[in-house]
Amino acid sequence: MSRLLVTGGAGFIGSNFVHHVIGHTDHDVTVLDALTYAGNRDSLEGLPADRVTFVEGDITDASLVDELFGQVDAVVHYAAESHNDNSLHDPRPFLDTNIVGTYTLLEAARRHGRRFHHISTDEVYGDLELDDPARFTEETPYNPSSPYSSTKAGSDLLVRAWVRSFGVAATISNCSNNYGPYQHVEKFIPRQITNVIRGIRPKLYGAGENVRDWIHADDHSSAVLTILDRGRIGETYLIGADGEQNNKEVVELILELMGQPRDAYDHVVDRAGHDLRYAIDSSKLRDELGWTPAFGDFPSGLARTIEWYRDNEDWWAPSKQATEAFYSSKGQ
Repeated sequence: MSRLLVTGGAGFIGSNFVHHVIGHTDHDVTVLDALTYAGNRDSLEGLPADRVTFVEGDITDASLVDELFGQVDAVVHYAAESHNDNSLHDPRPFLDTNIVGTYTLLEAARRHGRRFHHISTDEVYGDLELDDPARFTEETPYNPSSPYSSTKAGSDLLVRAWVRSFGVAATISNCSNNYGPYQHVEKFIPRQITNVIRGIRPKLYGAGENVRDWIHADDHSSAVLTILDRGRIGETYLIGADGEQNNKEVVELILELMGQPRDAYDHVVDRAGHDLRYAIDSSKLRDELGWTPAFGDFPSGLARTIEWYRDNEDWWAPSKQATEAFYSSKGQ
């Protein structure tokens, strides 16, 4: 492979992947991104212009997608509507992007015979009880609980069908919650970090007992590259870094790392349908493909993330005020 097409490459995990590819391989990259509120051209600043080409466009645009597929060797599909709260407010964009968009890409992969990797989420599996020792595996039945997770589950099933029915050379990865640079301030970790930087008390949904399995975006990127290079066609791989933390622990650790009292936060009304616990068993990825995370220590990865937001206020400041106004209107 010499050139990759990365859909959603100006978004959070997509832009981290582009940086990782440029820093760790000889591949060139074409980024296709619609630049919705979650996409930011500034997330690609500093990358070499002779290796990264940016195209503003929508993955549902069949003619544009077809043109770009003819210019690349493989496709990594990050583009998605991904915010649970937004999906509860207006599900339609999630159907358009996550279902119709994925279908459009798969049809182009079918026509051009391109290698295709689909990025998905552990939320397709639903959630686990807080006291359940089990973790999600590739065999866990799908049980999505929101318009977001149900459309991602649907897109996964489309990929599987196009592999079986049409021989598309595709793989799927379902990842746990990412954190790291370039994440929109609406998301849990960057919202709390930027609140502290601005002198605003962090906000914690409910009692903060909900558990997420955190992974640094750079580890996610290295796992995706590993699957793209060595993964078996038609297979699904779960990506996780054994980073289970409940939301209360995360907020308190952020405050501690930023020199604040661990209890300097406020409780707000819980989210509707807030999943209890996600936990990933990534044994298949590790045992079969030999992948291991670089950030096995969550506090060190979080400290590095805090440092990035402190050093890059120009990147996140333009969206901070509107984000807090939106949450304030909802009592959150």
